[in-house]
Amino acid sequence: MSEFVRAFLAFDIDSDAVKKKLTYMQTQAVQTGADLKLVEPENIHMTIRFLGDITLNMADKIFEEMQKTQFKPFPVQLTGLGVFPSLSYPRVVWAGIALGADQLQNVFEQIEPRLQKLGLTPDNKAFSPHLTIARVRSARNKPQLAEFVTKNAKYDFGAVEARCLRLKRSQLTPKGPIYSTLKEYCPK
Repeated sequence: MSEFVRAFLAFDIDSDAVKKKLTYMQTQAVQTGADLKLVEPENIHMTIRFLGDITLNMADKIFEEMQKTQFKPFPVQLTGLGVFPSLSYPRVVWAGIALGADQLQNVFEQIEPRLQKLGLTPDNKAFSPHLTIARVRSARNKPQLAEFVTKNAKYDFGAVEARCLRLKRSQLTPKGPIYSTLKEYCPK
C-alpha cells in the first residue's frame, strides 16, 4: 500500500528581512481585532500549485516534470496587502507580487499541463501569484480589517529571489501545518 502525502509546489521566502516585514504586517492585522489565523512566518511561500494527496511514487513523477520547467532564478518584489475573495467577504489576507508575477505565471503554465497528463485534477482557480499571510475565521471586525488592508495596499515588503521550485509536503497538526521539502529543482 502506498503512503500518501499532502503536497504542493512553491517557491520559499529565503529573506529574513522580508519575513520580518511580513510578520510585522501580520501583527498589525491582528490589532484590527479581526478573527485571524496567521500563517507561521517559516511557512509563508509563493504557491505555484496545490496538489492534494499524492503517493511518493507520484512525487517522483512530479519531480521529473519539475525538471523540464524552464526558468532562471528571478527577482520577486512583494508589494501590498489584499484579500480573497473580496473586501466585503474576506477569507484570506495576502501579500501581493508586483515584479516577478509574470515569471511565476509562466512556471505555472509550463507545469500545469504536465501535472494533468500525470492524472492530477486540473486547477480550476485562475492562477493568482500571492503569499497567504492569514486566514479569516469569522466576520468579527471585518470593517476594520478592510480599512487596514486598503490602507496598506502599496506596502513594500522588499524583494526575494525565486531560485528553487520545491515540491513541499504539508503535514496537518492541531497546532497548524508543518511544511518540509520533498524535492527541489534549482536551475542555474
